[in-house]
Amino acid sequence: MRRTLAASALSAALLGAAAVPAAAGAIPDGPGKGLVPQYLGGPATPRPLAGKPVPANPYQGPVGTSSMHADSYASDTYPFMGPLGRNPEVLNDAKGGGLPGLCSTVTFAKRTGLIVAQCTQGQNFMLRLIDPVTLKDLATYQLPPRPSTVQAVFSGSLDKIFTDTSGGAYYYLDPQDRAVLADSQFHLRRFAHDKGPDGTWRFTVTDDWDLSRYLPHDCATWTNPWPKGECDPITAVGPDWTGLIWWITRAGRIGTVNPESGAVKMTRLPGEQIQNSFAAAPDGVSIVSDHALYQMKAGPDGTPEVLWRETYDRGTGRKPGQIDQGSGTTPTFLGDRYVAITDNADDRMHVIVRRRDDGGLVCQVPVFGSGASATDNSLIGYGSSLFVENNYGYKNFFELPPGGSSTGGVSRVDVNAGGKGCRTVWTSAERSPSTVAKVSVPAGLLYLYTKDPRKDLIDAWYFTAVDVHTGKTVYKVLTGTGKWFDNNWAPVTVGPNGTAYVGVIGGLVAVRDRG
Repeated sequence: MRRTLAASALSAALLGAAAVPAAAGAIPDGPGKGLVPQYLGGPATPRPLAGKPVPANPYQGPVGTSSMHADSYASDTYPFMGPLGRNPEVLNDAKGGGLPGLCSTVTFAKRTGLIVAQCTQGQNFMLRLIDPVTLKDLATYQLPPRPSTVQAVFSGSLDKIFTDTSGGAYYYLDPQDRAVLADSQFHLRRFAHDKGPDGTWRFTVTDDWDLSRYLPHDCATWTNPWPKGECDPITAVGPDWTGLIWWITRAGRIGTVNPESGAVKMTRLPGEQIQNSFAAAPDGVSIVSDHALYQMKAGPDGTPEVLWRETYDRGTGRKPGQIDQGSGTTPTFLGDRYVAITDNADDRMHVIVRRRDDGGLVCQVPVFGSGASATDNSLIGYGSSLFVENNYGYKNFFELPPGGSSTGGVSRVDVNAGGKGCRTVWTSAERSPSTVAKVSVPAGLLYLYTKDPRKDLIDAWYFTAVDVHTGKTVYKVLTGTGKWFDNNWAPVTVGPNGTAYVGVIGGLVAVRDRG
């Protein structure tokens, strides 16, 4: 999974002397923007990636538009053309109102063509309705703050925030363009957006399921920062292919809500935690805990049932570049036969592919260097190809030193014909510290958000396109310099309009072709 940021007032203060963006307008650059290249490489010639299109979940919005990982398979691929690097334009908009304002998930409404995004603003989470061309807000809806913000302030540990994946980042749009989201107060809601009588846009709650009676909710508050009970907020929600809404929590609780009857069913993985989202296909739901990969399906009454469970090498500890000791990936369905994750093996992390029907092992391929491999982002999967990014060495935007970066590396791993093992096709040295990378299938481009180490201490961030066939970097576009342009685990998102969007600490960045 990718780690989501809820930047509190404490983290804003720790930015120190960094320029503070205004309530609206451009994100301010740090030092050195005029001293680094604005554009490297040249325009791409489209060459599609081979494979069958990802099927559409009938209870989720169109493929490529409706979730952080693009679709129900968590493929992280898009069926439409992304930027080719032709006279690229970079646009950004500050979303923090003087505090960090990172947009961690960006989705696209089919009916209106508008962006629906989940963002932070200081300690608070917010739904934003955004114009995809200008990046200006059309409507906002305040979501509850997370208990981890309170814990961070009272403990002085920002890790409380950076290792918390709850609060609503893992939401989805349904076929009616409603955002289905679980907030930090244990409410699962559906949000519609439309124009009010006065002609202005607004969010409206159309459905609300209170799940607090099913989950422990003695959570930290400003008046009770050290509660004695358990707090287990919901991490992610998504629909299966029968219409049930699935939800998972950090402490290993897995449940469903029947949106027609309101019935709630739940099970638990004892002694295991879940930090990421999940994938859904016609034959079931795939969930990875910090111990094992599961294939599950709802029973006749909606209760999640385990079809198979396979453990993996979880290593001996949490690596720099991960939230906890376990796989950092959301499971990725590959075609109609396979599911893929990474493990957390001590020496070298592995890409693991299993058969969906029985969990049988297809391959276990080591990636990146000895003692320096970790990922906390989902694999990209399309056709027979998987793409994996090395996040080793990156913890969060505050701890990344000026001019610093991650160890780096991105690899393509292909499943051999007939499922007879896998092979590493290429490895790029590009350093993409923490983004959820994406692929535009028709363009044949892998999009990263990169930062090279620099002795002059300039923090230069680039939107970077890599050829999926060769692993060669095609072009790089400077988005900005300084801390405010660190994406801190937010994804690259490609819109149906061909624009790529990146959530950064200061707000939202867009990169699009002009020629």
